[in-house]
Amino acid sequence: MSAFGFDLHKTDGKARTGVIRTPRGDIRTPAFMPVGTAGTVKAMYPEQVKETGADIILGNTYHLMLRPGAEEVAALGGLHTFANWPYPILTDSGGFQVMSLARLRKMTEEGVTFQSHIDGSRHMLSPERSIEIQCLLGSDIQMVLDECTPFPATEAEAEKSMELSLRWAARSKEAFAAQPLRKDGMALFGIVQGSTYEPLRRRSAEGLVDIGFDGYAVGGLAVGEGQEAMLRVLDYAPDMLPADKPRYLMGVGTPDDLVEAVRRGIDMFDCVMPTRNGRHGLAFTRFGKINLKNARHATDTAPLDPESTCPAARDYSRAYLHHLVKSGEMLGSMLVSWNNIHYYQSLMAGMRAAISEGRFENFVSDFKAAQGA
Repeated sequence: MSAFGFDLHKTDGKARTGVIRTPRGDIRTPAFMPVGTAGTVKAMYPEQVKETGADIILGNTYHLMLRPGAEEVAALGGLHTFANWPYPILTDSGGFQVMSLARLRKMTEEGVTFQSHIDGSRHMLSPERSIEIQCLLGSDIQMVLDECTPFPATEAEAEKSMELSLRWAARSKEAFAAQPLRKDGMALFGIVQGSTYEPLRRRSAEGLVDIGFDGYAVGGLAVGEGQEAMLRVLDYAPDMLPADKPRYLMGVGTPDDLVEAVRRGIDMFDCVMPTRNGRHGLAFTRFGKINLKNARHATDTAPLDPESTCPAARDYSRAYLHHLVKSGEMLGSMLVSWNNIHYYQSLMAGMRAAISEGRFENFVSDFKAAQGA
């Protein structure tokens, strides 16, 4: 089985393109990972997801540990077999959902005790248990357990949270090394915290690099601080990380967020935005966003994008999509989600080509003009 690795092919300014190598296949960067929270990218077939150009999807530790259960998924052959996705999967650590979804959570140095949002059952998520769950699922890229610092946070609050995350990162690394279910080629990423405070981000990054990980994520953004504050952090945070490792911005974002983050040196992204908005009738296109609920689309025979290679964008009229969305038909969610994931993957492919050809800033200018920015 081949080892995990990252090959940086070309830079254009801070923008980078390369390949993350895993035993289950290569991930072309910049990469957008569709979110498959419960083992499925909502309203899409796995084959469709792959055909859009996705090399990797994201699975969610918290949701899968609660239902159907990590041990159950392992007994059924692991998440790749269970979900019929034989390509790379990244799993998050579960920490963010414990903070945002769980009932009556209590955090200590050991980890987080919480009640399931599904049935109220009690669970303990520690760095060691998070790694065990991710190995039971069989994920190719695993994340350390961290505390996603809420926004806003004082510098003292952010410092306390960041230091806890650093201690948990060290425990996660030890647990990963010792985990009997770990397979060759599996990778573990650290997560930089520190809110919007540059000195804290630097201490976090330095601490994680000292521990040593296969890749590094920038966490604790897109939590309410707004794009301007997020980009200020990204002006410096990626530069604190090793150039020869992948850099992952967690939970981001809009097409403009992706372009601006790639411009600042980010390689990987995930976000529920394309599928969540797709289920509510909001389409992302190269011309900008189209709200298919709006009455003006009721008689529009034009497709979302006549030049798209995605059937959902090319072969169905806006009037029909409007009808499906207004009627609450499942096909509406399926078609608009398909269009959105395809558009996001096309955007990433366009950025990869532009970086390779040394014309990334021209790409950014053309993108913003087409989006009306």
